[in-house]
Amino acid sequence: MNNIGTAYVLWLGCLLQLHGLQRLYNGKIFTGFLWLFTFGLMGFGQLIDLMLIPGMVEEHNANYRAKHGMLPPNLPHLQPVIQRVVAHEFAPPPMVTPNRDRLVVKLVKAAHTRNGKLSVTQGVMDTEASFAEVETALRGLVKTGYVDTYNDPDTG
Repeated sequence: MNNIGTAYVLWLGCLLQLHGLQRLYNGKIFTGFLWLFTFGLMGFGQLIDLMLIPGMVEEHNANYRAKHGMLPPNLPHLQPVIQRVVAHEFAPPPMVTPNRDRLVVKLVKAAHTRNGKLSVTQGVMDTEASFAEVETALRGLVKTGYVDTYNDPDTG
């Protein structure tokens, strides 16, 4: 990367009859040698270069950045951001679903037809639900106080 100050110091080489060093420094080989052999185009080219040096340096630096895959100086260095997202699944409290309500109604009707007594097996046969579903529904009814559980003295 070239520096504007260095290019101006090389421009001062014209005082030692070394015209065009600033152009050679900025990669303008042909015009650098042209300035060197023609005494800076009789001094006029050397004077014009006083105004052109900042543009030459910027052009050289832009070409250098493009060639080497670098970002321009006014852009921030972007780094990839790695984010870790942890999703917590929210499980709402278990609500009584319509299917469970239907199962409870079927169980109560089955108990009513058997004079208020119902086993889990009878509940499965009458409702066609699984043993786990019937047992869960009956335990829920016991917790709410709607039914009581006990062992039948005759059948155990």
